[in-house]
Amino acid sequence: VQLQAFGGGLVQTGGFLRLSCAASGSIFSIDRMAWYRQAPEKQRELVAFSTSNGVTNYADSVKGRFTISRDNAKNTVYLQMNSLRLEDTAVYYCNIAARPSILEVFRDYWGQGTQVTVSS
Repeated sequence: VQLQAFGGGLVQTGGFLRLSCAASGSIFSIDRMAWYRQAPEKQRELVAFSTSNGVTNYADSVKGRFTISRDNAKNTVYLQMNSLRLEDTAVYYCNIAARPSILEVFRDYWGQGTQVTVSS
């Protein structure tokens, strides 16, 4: 299973970006899809996740500004980021819990990360 993330870039405060992450390869099913981020000299933190049964959750710092969504037919997860702030600057990573085949258990997979830089 491979994950490819797109959509990072440079944006001014108050602006918006949309990240996408597509999973490919041998995939039987995907449960949880999530976005994490890691700012310089900080630990990686969970931004938002979405489960296969429709549950979503967000870090307090992004509630009301970010929206996670998924297209199960395309094995793709999105993160719409609005009202961006300087503190949103980080490398954003997508993460999924997927089963490569019916014979295997769910495993975690990570994308390569995409840089989001918010400037004043």
